[in-house]
Amino acid sequence: MNQLSKHCRQESETGDLARSLGQALTQYFQEFPSGRLNLALSGELGTGKTSFARSLIQSLGHLGKVKSPSYTLCEPYSITIAQHSIALHHFDLFRMRSALEWQEAGFADLLAEPGLCLVEWPEKAGDTLPVFDLSIALKARQAECERDIDITAHSPAGQSILLKLENQS
Repeated sequence: MNQLSKHCRQESETGDLARSLGQALTQYFQEFPSGRLNLALSGELGTGKTSFARSLIQSLGHLGKVKSPSYTLCEPYSITIAQHSIALHHFDLFRMRSALEWQEAGFADLLAEPGLCLVEWPEKAGDTLPVFDLSIALKARQAECERDIDITAHSPAGQSILLKLENQS
């Protein structure tokens, strides 16, 4: 399985999908506590990328506030899964004007370290990012809260997570 497509009719359904993905990611990190996953989150402005990320991060066990990294570029979190500390980095590249900014910020190394990186607006970094394990594309529908969400696997780890996610449905 390489892709899962969902039509979410309400914002709560989008949050439910993010939480289900969080459960699949939790299972992955229980099996591979020193694993590394990189997720791309794309869609037009206002499609709910940050809300999706917030639900996902909270479902992974973060109890505090989940801030949008639109001004800081990166918000780091430490989550605990099966008594293992997992580094989670949430990036928002919307305000970047060029891929060079990404490189100069020095964040690229974080995508090669164990843990989870979630990158909103990955296209802003051009071809400087590695291949993502999963890409999550949100597309708004005509009704205000409706979304089409496609989750695509680009690696064996991504395929494993999609399979876990599909088995929850």
